[in-house]
Amino acid sequence: MEPYLICLDLDGTLLNDDKVITPYTKQVLTQLQQQGHKLMIATGRPYRASQIYYHELNMDTPVVNFNGAFVHHPKDEHFESKHEVLDLDLSRNIIQSLNDYGVSNIIAEVKDYVFINNFDQKLFDGFSMGNPKVETGDLLSSLTESPTSILVEAEDIMIPRIKQMLTRFYAENIEHRRWGSPFPVIEIVKQGISKARGIDYVKSHLNIDRNHIIAFGDEDNDLEMIKYAKHGIAMANGLDELKHVANRITYSNNEDGIGRYLNDYFQLNMPYETSTHSSI
Repeated sequence: MEPYLICLDLDGTLLNDDKVITPYTKQVLTQLQQQGHKLMIATGRPYRASQIYYHELNMDTPVVNFNGAFVHHPKDEHFESKHEVLDLDLSRNIIQSLNDYGVSNIIAEVKDYVFINNFDQKLFDGFSMGNPKVETGDLLSSLTESPTSILVEAEDIMIPRIKQMLTRFYAENIEHRRWGSPFPVIEIVKQGISKARGIDYVKSHLNIDRNHIIAFGDEDNDLEMIKYAKHGIAMANGLDELKHVANRITYSNNEDGIGRYLNDYFQLNMPYETSTHSSI
């Protein structure tokens, strides 16, 4: 069998609600690696917050971080990384517009340098994963470098209005998507950036045909990836919009959805006993 590229979103997809890879899914993924198939992480997280899972699964592939804004290979220094950033002046204009809308908080990330507009212990703890340099204060003065992404935290009632504003004034220059975990935010990246674009770049490096790509996701930021993959699989806990464009819907992230789908697809015959796997 020719090798497949299996693209894995993390939060709400590969990880259960306790943020771990469950034993059954890990067993299935390990078996597929031994058969020559490739596993790849495609996440909105930065690498510092995804590397623990990269190493846990003994991956040897590139990683799609920041929803495609940063594509790199942790184990191959000869791989040509792609890092696409937002224009600094544009970023400041967006931040000013968001301030005018009274959003709860704004976070800007420059790879592993994190800027947080207003101190929030939960946000600080979450974005401190991997020990980045974290700076708190007015982004209009502290942000002096083009950011990889801007994250917007706002009340649920404000989300549609903010997305509408971003589309109205900045659609030619940015992409904006909502994702719900580990923090419910709107993410802003450079126009044209997506997980699908990152996967397309990686598949050429790995010499894997698009027809042999399987992708799993659950959120708005997985939409392009699910459409792009020959086998785009939505999690049962995913957004309805994602399920509508997916080829298949599998079990939830708390029910070994990835492991059970892949076990069936590749006919691994690895038994899954529901009585021994508790849902959260």
